Amino acid sequence: MAQLWGGRFTKETDKLVYAFNASVSFDKKLYAHDIKGSIAHARMLKKQGVITSKDEEQIINGLNSILNDIENGSVDITDEYEDIHSFVEAQLIKRTGDAGKKLHTGRSRNDQVALDMRMYTRDQVVQTSGLVYDLLETLIDMMAEHIKTYMPGFTHLQKAQPVTLAHHLGAYFEMFKRDLLRLGDIYERMNYCPLGAGALAGTTYPLDRDYTAKLLDFYGPTLNSMDSVSDRDYLIEYLAAASTMMMHLSRFSEEIIIWNSNEYRYIEIDDSYSTGSSIMPQKKNPDIAELIRGKTGRVYGALMALLTTMKGLPLAYNKDMQEDKEPVFDAIDTVNGCLALFTGMLKTISFNKETMAKSAMNGFTNATDAADYLVLKGVPFRDAHGIIGSLVLYCIEKNKSIDELSIEELKGICPEFDEDIYDAISLETCVEKRLTKGAPSGAAMEEVLKINRGFLKEQKETLKRRGGKEDE
Repeated sequence: MAQLWGGRFTKETDKLVYAFNASVSFDKKLYAHDIKGSIAHARMLKKQGVITSKDEEQIINGLNSILNDIENGSVDITDEYEDIHSFVEAQLIKRTGDAGKKLHTGRSRNDQVALDMRMYTRDQVVQTSGLVYDLLETLIDMMAEHIKTYMPGFTHLQKAQPVTLAHHLGAYFEMFKRDLLRLGDIYERMNYCPLGAGALAGTTYPLDRDYTAKLLDFYGPTLNSMDSVSDRDYLIEYLAAASTMMMHLSRFSEEIIIWNSNEYRYIEIDDSYSTGSSIMPQKKNPDIAELIRGKTGRVYGALMALLTTMKGLPLAYNKDMQEDKEPVFDAIDTVNGCLALFTGMLKTISFNKETMAKSAMNGFTNATDAADYLVLKGVPFRDAHGIIGSLVLYCIEKNKSIDELSIEELKGICPEFDEDIYDAISLETCVEKRLTKGAPSGAAMEEVLKINRGFLKEQKETLKRRGGKEDE
């Protein structure tokens, strides 16, 4: 097939070169955005008097027919074409003749692909944001349910102080909240239209770039034609945000894997999100959590690939930039799939509350509160710290928790202990007296839940404006 750019050349492209150069096998994903952008371009050309009303009507009808035929399967996008833009234009000319040949007036494939990729990514930012929002809704419902579910908090994977499951889940809520805000920032920065930049230096045709931007729901046109065709920052930003999201999912998955183990038994993963062993009948494996943890590296790789591709490119467009699509498409599919699966898995998990509370008691998580008790009795903090260290050592030797010791045993270590020590170091007391904002007490958590419900309400409205959330 003759190329759209073939007039300059006297020889056909070598088949291997053609295949190496072609992108239709993966950029066909952009067909709907390419057609939508072309319809807007045709409308603008007619408004500016560059093409006639008849040409506009034929072009738009032709483009809509191509879209319908692709979506109903009556037309296939094959490797006969170099890229999706060549396919759409060839199909349009076949259907409309000379009118179709006028569509590319004032446009280059450089600004065309920049537009298609920007519109596609903008849609995906909204889709990913919706999935993060769904995860946040799941988390906040679980937090509200588990304000009184006590468990150990950890540092260095060692039991540290008692917290609640609501507080622990709340840490991830804050992480994913920042992820959602990052996606919103990306949307705001990227939502400018590159169409009309031409190859790199604009065009002599009287294009109305503001009008085209408005038709395509952009805030306005980009302001530098060279930057317009060579900017891939928004893709790097998306991949960076996606990498951070995957890191958060991976950390959470790691904890689910640990909590699901026989040694912890904090949770039970639903059968629908688990698998078994081909040889060991007793096994119930947390494969979804493990796969999400594993796929994190895949998204990291996409970020590093695009950063490396872009790092040495002079202005403006270079063919290297074609290498943005495959890693970006793969990363988008990966992160969206992981978010949906993780949220589904999380909704089905059951928590073993008694096991979690017992784990907190047996891990000396109330040792700090025991030291604070002695301080309130007049013991200097540094001395209290040493006394409780000796007390923990005694408990380890006796295979007891602090609250299992008799008052005589406690007084034998420090005479300042009295009967009120048991209430002071109960799980409920240890948690509920921590009242500072962001702490695990029920009162502090209720305040946080109120703030975060307000946040979700605002974000839902933002997503609805961007076409990403509908009223239920």
